Amino acid sequence: MSELLGRRALNRATLERQLLLRRTSLSALDAVQHLVGLQAQVPANPYTALWSRLEGFRPEEVSELLLGRQLVRVSVMRGTIHLVTADDCLLLRPLVQPILTAELRRHRDLSPKLDGVDLAPVLAFARPLLEAPRTGPQLREALAARFPRLDPAALAYACRCHLALVQVPPRGLWGRSGQVTSTTAETWLGRPLVADPSLDDVVLRYLAAFGPATVSDITTWSRLTRLREIVERLRPQLRTFRDERGRELFDLPDAPRPAPDTPAPIRFLPEYDNVLLSHSDRSRVISEDDRAALSRAGGVGHGSVLVDGFARAVWRIEDGDLVVSHLPLAKRTLAAVAAEGRRLLRFLDHDSSGHDVRCVALD
Repeated sequence: MSELLGRRALNRATLERQLLLRRTSLSALDAVQHLVGLQAQVPANPYTALWSRLEGFRPEEVSELLLGRQLVRVSVMRGTIHLVTADDCLLLRPLVQPILTAELRRHRDLSPKLDGVDLAPVLAFARPLLEAPRTGPQLREALAARFPRLDPAALAYACRCHLALVQVPPRGLWGRSGQVTSTTAETWLGRPLVADPSLDDVVLRYLAAFGPATVSDITTWSRLTRLREIVERLRPQLRTFRDERGRELFDLPDAPRPAPDTPAPIRFLPEYDNVLLSHSDRSRVISEDDRAALSRAGGVGHGSVLVDGFARAVWRIEDGDLVVSHLPLAKRTLAAVAAEGRRLLRFLDHDSSGHDVRCVALD
């Protein structure tokens, strides 16, 4: 029978792969590549995620990589915007096309407006148009002029789902903002999408960054289906375990699996961090009871705080202070949370004088 991995063992293995047991000296580019991207629909999220993972992280490094087109913002896993390397953009975007096609079909407001519409001429018109970066309103205006009898918002959404579009700077730059402006990945990167991308390799990379994991976990991370056959094909290369519920876990044979009692430092995570979103069973990082309790205090705009490896608090910036709403924690632990929170506050706002961390216990 396969070796049992309990909740803490899975937690420590996942944190190690996610660079959250200790800050690493990896470059931002190498870290993003190892993590198979960082969820980035909130533009500042990747900066907080990398600050919690990298030694001496300079947010300007990510901005430089975006401007240098070595990192890009693109819809990939789960159909959400991720910060990924240029190579991964060209590799992952064609793999996730079925997700975006299904997303277009499911859109309750826009999908009916495309019933019976031949999208081929729409995409043929939009592709060269989008070789020059365009905002959403600019794209809709051009589509309305060319296809006056069709709904321009629905057509623009179809372009977003069927064309490989990247969001260009200044969107996503540190300390700056900008309207979403998109162009084709092929134009921005000067290279074509990968013609025959290997899903096998991507599954192996998922295990390196998120394992050990079930097939259902991989599906949750990617939202791709029929992954069982991929994992079965890879089985001879993998090591298997079982969790406390008897489910089969797959992993790379030589991947790190630290002891369950390995110390785990306080870590502040952004509102959307893949370590909390990439398993069908999230109990390796948060229990169901704690998730329910924190969700009542959290919601949109709140990040999470890992305490001893598990999410035990949420945080957000309020009037310049960093406010931590937490489940019951020992006084010494709260002091450690506050100390790490002050470091984050200084990172987010170099002129944080006059502001502090406020810890509020949840009822």
